[in-house]
Amino acid sequence: MKWMKFKIKTITEAEDIIISTLYDIGLEGAQIEDKVPLTAAEKEQMFVDILPDGPEDDGIAFLSFFVEEKEDGSLEVGGVKKTPEQILDEVKHELEELRSFMDIGEGSVVIDETEDIDWINNWKQYFHQFTIDDVLVIPSWEEVQPEDKDKMILHIDPGTAFGTGMHDTTQLCIRQLRKYITPETVLLDVGTGSGILAILSIMFGAKKAIGTDLDICAIEAVKENKEVNGIPEEAFQLIIGNIITEKEVQDKVGYECYDIVVANILADVLVPLTPVILNQLKKGGIYITSGIIDDKEQTVVNAVKAAGLEVLEVTYQGEWVSVTARKP
Repeated sequence: MKWMKFKIKTITEAEDIIISTLYDIGLEGAQIEDKVPLTAAEKEQMFVDILPDGPEDDGIAFLSFFVEEKEDGSLEVGGVKKTPEQILDEVKHELEELRSFMDIGEGSVVIDETEDIDWINNWKQYFHQFTIDDVLVIPSWEEVQPEDKDKMILHIDPGTAFGTGMHDTTQLCIRQLRKYITPETVLLDVGTGSGILAILSIMFGAKKAIGTDLDICAIEAVKENKEVNGIPEEAFQLIIGNIITEKEVQDKVGYECYDIVVANILADVLVPLTPVILNQLKKGGIYITSGIIDDKEQTVVNAVKAAGLEVLEVTYQGEWVSVTARKP
């Protein structure tokens, strides 16, 4: 399958208006490349496998639109067949119209041809089986080798939700969960993503798990990962919504009914989450956090203590930190 890519060099302030304008002529699904720092809302939606802050914003943005090329060499945009040259002329015309009343930067357009674009599945080439202590984490497209048959095996496909277990923050959580889970454990996984922490908790012997997530992409990822690991429907349930701000989600999750709450998110989200989650924890319940870059350690420790929790342990892997605490 071949695709024609129309790549526009512009400025970050013009991203939205250009995307909206070109949508009107049939170009959809822009790929945005810029160095704009994440907003608080965007950070809140990053559950695991996060990276430190990127380079400083230089104001430059690249917008790429992909159009499938038919066998006869034509392109179909908005249900109409067009040549690449026709689309290029339309894009340039729209950009010049915008330039007449706003700054769009350079506004240049480059056409390139590429093959076999699969935005959903291309990440698979980078994800291969690996172990976390005696747990083998393996994607569905790989085989379990005979020498690994005695390991605990977690089949995981993150799909479009984050969470393969490869990241230091996830592994920190997994090791802490293993320390505290018992056959009576009822667990809450905030920002469950692919469901890896909740699923492993059940495999470690937990009685039941509830996961919350902001992203509806988690629904399909959790469903598939439960099925492939043989997790009963009633053992792990998912609730979509923001437990920090939505009373309805808090009510669905329940109060003072969890032996363990695990949250592998960002430090900036853990700070407002901690006093809320205190209401979900049983007395004596364990609170396991990660997703904390090392220079944010004290920020999270302070938030945990301010909520009245007792810090039990701070663990480290690479530049990441996990804080484990107990509710009195």
